[in-house]
Amino acid sequence: MSQNDPNRGRRGNDGPPDLDEIFRGLNARVARLLGAKGAGPGTPPPSPGTAFRGGAGVVGGVLLALWLASGLYVVDAREQGVVLRMGSFNHTTDAGLQWHLPYPFETVEIVNLTEVRSVEIGYRSAAKNRVPEESLMLTEDQNIIDVQLSVQYDIKDAKAFLFLNAVSDADGKDIVKQAAETAIREVVGKNNVDFVLNEGRAQVAAESRRLIQNILDRYGAGIRISKVNINNVQPPEQVLAAFDDAVKAGQDKDKLRNEGVAYANEVVPRARGLAARLVAEAEGYRQQVVSRAEGDAARFSQVLSEYNKAPKVMRDRLYYDMMQQVLNNSTKVVVDQKAGNNLLYLPLDKLIQAATPGANHVTGTEPSPQAAAPQRPEQPSPAQGQPAPKNGRDASRGRDFFGGER
Repeated sequence: MSQNDPNRGRRGNDGPPDLDEIFRGLNARVARLLGAKGAGPGTPPPSPGTAFRGGAGVVGGVLLALWLASGLYVVDAREQGVVLRMGSFNHTTDAGLQWHLPYPFETVEIVNLTEVRSVEIGYRSAAKNRVPEESLMLTEDQNIIDVQLSVQYDIKDAKAFLFLNAVSDADGKDIVKQAAETAIREVVGKNNVDFVLNEGRAQVAAESRRLIQNILDRYGAGIRISKVNINNVQPPEQVLAAFDDAVKAGQDKDKLRNEGVAYANEVVPRARGLAARLVAEAEGYRQQVVSRAEGDAARFSQVLSEYNKAPKVMRDRLYYDMMQQVLNNSTKVVVDQKAGNNLLYLPLDKLIQAATPGANHVTGTEPSPQAAAPQRPEQPSPAQGQPAPKNGRDASRGRDFFGGER
């Protein structure tokens, strides 16, 4: 305020403000903001209307630039942008820096497509925190069973996820939960309790995933089910002990059955091998007997032809061969003396034992088994009382008769 201002006293006395002075101050501030040089000392001040219009234009331009800049947005590589024009779908945008008409004409919704979301059914956070109204369900054989599972899913279509399903929350948990409950109850209701409790968990999870996906696709939810985990399957707590006993009994049954199968697998092949061996031995014995019979028949034919040529020689020869075969393993020999009525007895076993150098006749101890083994008895000489062969040939020469000698 200038010292020569005539209104200085009145403004000091709380008079009305000077509008011209206010506009000049505002114009000066805008000029300084835009980098304009101050007016010279000889330049007349602008009129109040001109200053107001200039300041309003500058402020409007700044506000317009800020409004247009509010339409810029960035979409991440894992996301997809859905642009809404006056509340209805317009188009989708991919990753990068994007722009849309500022509010209120257009808005954008950013949807994360790769984030894995999860919903729990039958429990909350831990298995002990059961939710019976979700986990208890009925099997095909009219048994109640407690099933706890979790469903993992992501978004495959951002437009469908935002507009074509009736989700009540941003993550779509409600519709996934309802579809999962419907699917798991249908799958469990088609199987008996033993199958669900024991060997059928993986099959139940796979079938439930397929049904949940079919339900969501019919709804047009834009959700893809990635995995269904069966976390816990057990009977209700009231009958858990009885079910445990039944499971143990089934396990004992399977154990005994497996032991029986193992025993059968051990015994049956052994019996079959023994039978095959007996059959082979019988076949070998049959071939042996047949071959021996054929050989004996051929030998008899040869002997008969020779016998017809020299009957007396053949009778002696056969007699000597038979006697040698009979007496070969005998330790006692009795010789009949045709000239008299006396019999000559030769105790060869006692003679062999007495001739053994290892025998102890004083103590009566027996010789060693090697020394006491009976030796092959030799033919007694004529000096011991055995007559010489009538034809003068020894037994070894007689055995070679079938080689062609008469």
